[in-house]
Parts: sequence; C-alpha cells; structure tokens
Amino acid sequence: MRTAVVTGGGTGIGRAIALALVDQGLDVTVTGRRAEVLAQVPNVKHVAFDATDPAAVEAALDSLPSTVDVLVNNAGGAVSGPDTKSRWLANYESNVISTVLVTEALAPRLADHGRVINIGSIAGRRGGGSYGAAKAAVEAWTADLAGELGKRQITANVVSPGLIVDTEFFGDSMTEERLNTLIGQTKNGRAGTPQDVAALVAFLASEHAGHITGQVLAVNGGAHLGR
Repeated sequence: MRTAVVTGGGTGIGRAIALALVDQGLDVTVTGRRAEVLAQVPNVKHVAFDATDPAAVEAALDSLPSTVDVLVNNAGGAVSGPDTKSRWLANYESNVISTVLVTEALAPRLADHGRVINIGSIAGRRGGGSYGAAKAAVEAWTADLAGELGKRQITANVVSPGLIVDTEFFGDSMTEERLNTLIGQTKNGRAGTPQDVAALVAFLASEHAGHITGQVLAVNGGAHLGR
C-alpha cells in the first residue's frame, strides 16, 4: 500500500487532502501541533509535532512511515507579530522552514516515483506582505527541489489556492464585505472549498501526474491567472 504524510492535516485544507488520499487507497499519516485535533481525522494515523522545530521533526521520525510515497506540506498560515521583524520571521518560519525541514528529513524515505506537493497561496503571486513573500519563497524552493528529486523520478509541485472557505485561515477577520469582494474577483463567482484543493492534490499524487513537476498550479476560480 502506498503511504502519505500530510502536515497540517488536522483541519481545513489539510484534513480534506488527507481524506481524499485515504479515498485513493493510501495509508495516510497526518501531522500538526495539536494531537487532540489530529485524532479527530478518521481513518488516518497521526503524529503531533512542531514542524518548525528541527529537534521536534527529528524526534518524530520514528513515528512516521519508513517509506513515503506522497508528502504534502500543508502546515503554515498567516502569522502576526508585535513588530515588523518578528512578523516577517514568523511567517517565513511557519511556511518555509516547516516545509523544508519536513521534506529534508523525509527525503531519504521518499519512494522512487514519489510525489512532493507543497501548498502555496495566491498571495505568493498577487502580494500579501510577509505571508505572500513566504509563499513566494516556497515556489522558488520547490523549483530547486524538483531538480534535486527528479533523478529519482520524484515530482515536486506547488498547489496555490485562492480564497478557500471552511478553514481556520481567516479566524474572525473575514467580513461579509471582504468575502464578497474576493468572490467578485473570481471568474466563476464562488469561493473555493478545501475539497477543490484536495482534488488537485489527489491528482498530483496519482500515477497519472508523473510528468508534471516544478510547477505552480492554481486553485483560485480565475481570481489570478498564472501566466
């Protein structure tokens, strides 16, 4: 049975991805900081650790699969801070460092013809302060990663969502006015869902996506055109 690790897999997009991979027949392990939240995801294994902490990542390795066919780096988010420097560093750590640490730790376990799928954001192309800059860095790093892993026929791509509802991303900050504005920027007149993102990730994780690598694939309803 093929195996998958999904970081940030307890809620929202990560949870939807984990469930979609289970539906594909994969043996899925979800990770995150909150064990009690991870435990509520059905039909998966879970390992709680802080993906931004090198020691915690190292300590978690014994609990993670010995062979990984699909790695989805979903952990991250927009982080606030008391001042400019701390906010920028926190967003870089949450979105870039977490992705790099987990990927490098699991790279020796990635199966040939495996898949690495990093979750980016429309903010990496349209602007979004420290969060957008961090997601742009994920895109740049993934381009290098595709070259490094390609020798083993392992693909590495970024899935870049736009507005996605039913997640913890916006907290209590989303007003009806802002929501309507963001929906109005789409071509299909609706917000995205975690399942929209999960469907693309599931395809990239499949055997049919072996010649797609080094790419940024948008799931944003046409709010930003990747060209």
